[in-house]
Amino acid sequence: MAANGTQAGLHLVDHHVHGVVTGELDEAGVEAMLSESSSPAPPGTSVFDSQLGFAVRRWCAPILDLDQLAPAADYLRRRIELGNTEASRRLLTAAGVGTWLVDTGYQSDAVTTVSELTELSGTPGLEVARLESIAERLAGSSGGAGRFADELAAAVQQAAATAIGFKSVAAYRGGLDFDPERPRPAEVQAAAGRWLQQLESGGSARLEDQVLIRHGIWSALDTGLPLQLHTGYGDTDSRLHRADPALLHDFLLASQPVGAPVMLLHCYPYHRQAGAMAALFPHVYMDVGEALNHVGARSTAVLAEALELTPFYKMLYSSDAFGLAELHYLGAAGFRRDIERLTGELVADGAWSPSDADRIGEMIGTGNAARVYRLSDP
Repeated sequence: MAANGTQAGLHLVDHHVHGVVTGELDEAGVEAMLSESSSPAPPGTSVFDSQLGFAVRRWCAPILDLDQLAPAADYLRRRIELGNTEASRRLLTAAGVGTWLVDTGYQSDAVTTVSELTELSGTPGLEVARLESIAERLAGSSGGAGRFADELAAAVQQAAATAIGFKSVAAYRGGLDFDPERPRPAEVQAAAGRWLQQLESGGSARLEDQVLIRHGIWSALDTGLPLQLHTGYGDTDSRLHRADPALLHDFLLASQPVGAPVMLLHCYPYHRQAGAMAALFPHVYMDVGEALNHVGARSTAVLAEALELTPFYKMLYSSDAFGLAELHYLGAAGFRRDIERLTGELVADGAWSPSDADRIGEMIGTGNAARVYRLSDP
């Protein structure tokens, strides 16, 4: 990129994303995927009456051959007319993302695989393996509580042979205020015994035991690959006050000697706290992920707040897009606009040079991800 302070052609690595839905969607299905809430908008209103809904109408409508800010009803009709595959192809290719790092652990039967996302978008995807999913798959074939600790550690090591990193949803399974220390083998064996007995009695396969979640996390750290942790805003399955990344302070102290990168995902509304963690700990990185889509026209302000304290070499781009390709596109296109506006203001004020703006944009957009995830050709 020329040193002129413009980010319009900024190359991006989306370091945390999901696939797009594979089935056809009706109007209600599209609206459901534009909100983290599990409830529809009240009768006579629409989920499109939100910052994210307005962003879809403003930026995605032209890609589907509509005018900017076309009414929501027109947008939904056109999307259904095109079909989900064609709409997704258009939006994914328009996003211009160079590499997708894909979390495959959430509703994997409803969305594209890594290879299918690669085919639709025309750019490569790599897998981020979800730790809780690994444990849940293992439980059905485990050799018993006495072997579970070694089996889970071995399964994580095996996943590391093909995955680019790991993800934990500990924030959804009890919160981030978990015991920061590596669990002792006797603790893991006792916890595995309780969980496996629960499964044999017909209980839920959903892993919620804090000891086993911690064992998975520490097993992932032992691989040396980046470990992603969801923090901040999420759906109703998460308790926001227990998803503050500042709650991880003692865990970050304990994990620092291991050296594996810890990636704080999304973070909003705790993005300033996440920036403080990234500034304090050498192995900690952060992004503002899905927040930039959901806050719509206020996204530049949120990005600016996140960059108040976060070292520029510690922030990455992600969209956390799931299901709707609109989210993949809006994340990428919006981040380019936001970083251009933000750095452009700094250049105009004389605080940065144009070459500074270009260098930091590339660092956050792709350089930091290439370094941390060891991408040879992002």
